[in-house]
Amino acid sequence: MRLHDLLRLSPHHSYRTVRVRLTALYSTLFTISGAVLLAITYWLMRRSKTGLVVIVYNERGPEIREHLRRLREAQLRELLMQSGIALAIMVVISIALGWLVAGRVLRPLRTMTSTIQQISARNVHERLAVPGPRDEMKDLADTVDGLLGRLETALNAHKRFVANAAHELRTPLTLERALLEETLTNGDATLATYRATSERLLELSKDQAQLLDALLTLASSERGLDRQEPFDLSVLARQALDAARPEADARGVRLGVRIAPAPAAGDPALAARLVANLVDNAVHHNTTGGHVEVSTGTRAGRALISVINTGEPIPPQQVGRLFEPFQRLGERTARNDGHHGLGLSIVRAIATAHGADITAQALPSGGLSIEIHFPATTVPGHPGIPETTQPRSG
Repeated sequence: MRLHDLLRLSPHHSYRTVRVRLTALYSTLFTISGAVLLAITYWLMRRSKTGLVVIVYNERGPEIREHLRRLREAQLRELLMQSGIALAIMVVISIALGWLVAGRVLRPLRTMTSTIQQISARNVHERLAVPGPRDEMKDLADTVDGLLGRLETALNAHKRFVANAAHELRTPLTLERALLEETLTNGDATLATYRATSERLLELSKDQAQLLDALLTLASSERGLDRQEPFDLSVLARQALDAARPEADARGVRLGVRIAPAPAAGDPALAARLVANLVDNAVHHNTTGGHVEVSTGTRAGRALISVINTGEPIPPQQVGRLFEPFQRLGERTARNDGHHGLGLSIVRAIATAHGADITAQALPSGGLSIEIHFPATTVPGHPGIPETTQPRSG
């Protein structure tokens, strides 16, 4: 049964079912223990050499002994019957006590169930906050509170993402409509005017396509991997550097390369997007005349890629925000320059899908250093991964 099906059950139905089971368990254990105690008592009485009456020795000894034997048997039967009645009475009492004890034990669980059923998207910030000593019930409540906290964080992130995505998509649509209305209402519009408007609309359409492609990549990355295939980060790094070289040359950014084999496994297409986004981010958010250093290799059997770039100073407390969707340095948001603030969020999503670890640090002189370690793996076609492979210049 799934969690939401469990939470839809009536609290009284679930509570009373467990309560009846606990009551039956308590009563059964008491009945078995009482029956065993009665059997042991009866057995010990039968083995006892001491009679319940004083034996008188005379000439009628055999008759008296037979009479005493019958009397002893009658007393044992009476003891057994009276003990059985007492046991039956105590079983009834144990059922009542078991019902009360089970209710007492399950009361916190019933309260937690009722509280959880009242929590929705509007009040997901509420918590059970069960007081008392550390026991199983409090551990369960604290676990549920932790789950609610994670759900609240994910829900808030989802709301921000949807709001930002809607804003990013609405802005070019509004501009497109304004351009069309301006052209249609302009009585002096010429062929050149229509051509300029069409070219501007094509640019906006291309920008929207890039944004949608980034959103789809982010969504597919967060869904997880559909396949596991070998790839080499060094090959992907060279491809990304070749693609980024024209922009780097235009901005006067020097590209430093220290490439060594870095075999890993996962989705090669997503891994290529991860590396391309890292390099593109390092080049685009750089300073004129700055530099970017890209390194690949292995360390402790794990493939790694490192990208270090110069750039504007980044407050250390804002480094984490760079990996959130639609976020930029400081308080600035994404601009319509082909970069929508999704590059590093896609990097994080792809790395998480591959089980890779990300380390990001702001450099004192400005810029960013990002290093990603992929899980250790044995890749067919590679004779072996040395314990430490030093990157080499390429």
